[in-house]
Amino acid sequence: MTRTRATAIGFVAVLLWALLALFTVGTAPTPPLLLNAICFTIGGAIGLVWTARTGGFAILRSISWKVYAFGTLGLFGYHALYFSALRLAPAAEAGLIAYLWPLLIVLFSGLLPGEKLKKGHLIGALCGFCGAALIIQGGGTGFNAAALPGYILAFLCALTWSGYSVLSRKIGDAPTETVAVFCVATAILSALTHLMFEDTVWPVGAIGWGSALALGLGPVGLAFYVWDIGVKRGDIQLLGTTSYAAPLLSTLVLVLVGIADPSWMLGAATLLITGGAVIAARASLKA
Repeated sequence: MTRTRATAIGFVAVLLWALLALFTVGTAPTPPLLLNAICFTIGGAIGLVWTARTGGFAILRSISWKVYAFGTLGLFGYHALYFSALRLAPAAEAGLIAYLWPLLIVLFSGLLPGEKLKKGHLIGALCGFCGAALIIQGGGTGFNAAALPGYILAFLCALTWSGYSVLSRKIGDAPTETVAVFCVATAILSALTHLMFEDTVWPVGAIGWGSALALGLGPVGLAFYVWDIGVKRGDIQLLGTTSYAAPLLSTLVLVLVGIADPSWMLGAATLLITGGAVIAARASLKA
């Protein structure tokens, strides 16, 4: 596989993640942990079929349990927080706060040994956090106290995925086949915690089940596998830059389908969060 082709495959994940909020809204009122279990069962099944076809099960036996535990907790934590955030706050606004993770990855990477934060990192962070603050204070509509728990969970979601991504550098490279194990283990953990803490409410009708299936096949399934291929075999800097388009694309999708209303506040927050990530990324590339 050429580097260019691997990069193109990795970019498919960015396009799929832009649909994450849309399909999550479509699955309401299914609770977050049950939705986690449904989606990762589908995503894990995709991975197991692919692993069987490539004969990769032998590789999985040589992987440390620490890698499996780390990957499972990362996927479980991020999506449980994300699905919860979008149940408790407006989808577009909560999704934008959750998409602070590309910016936070750049910031946290600057704290690693041998790295340091540049002025561009701090300017980018200021832009991104101003965008988040604009969302929380409500722009011209005023502060919405009822949505605050969802916004907090969305920020914790961003912290979880950025921390997971940066700490994964210390784990070392693992074959793409391990993603299938992460998904299956996440589905099992989600099902168990669902039975302990939630009431069972299945997706409703064709839209609900169609959205859940689309999540499992795309943003919470195929996306992880193609992204893994892209970052390991393609141009990781180019992929990292294109990932900053995800919050912009996600917001545009929600506006186009009528889930979110276009407003100056939403547009400004989108530009601040996306632009802040790009500014921080440029500072890293120059460094």
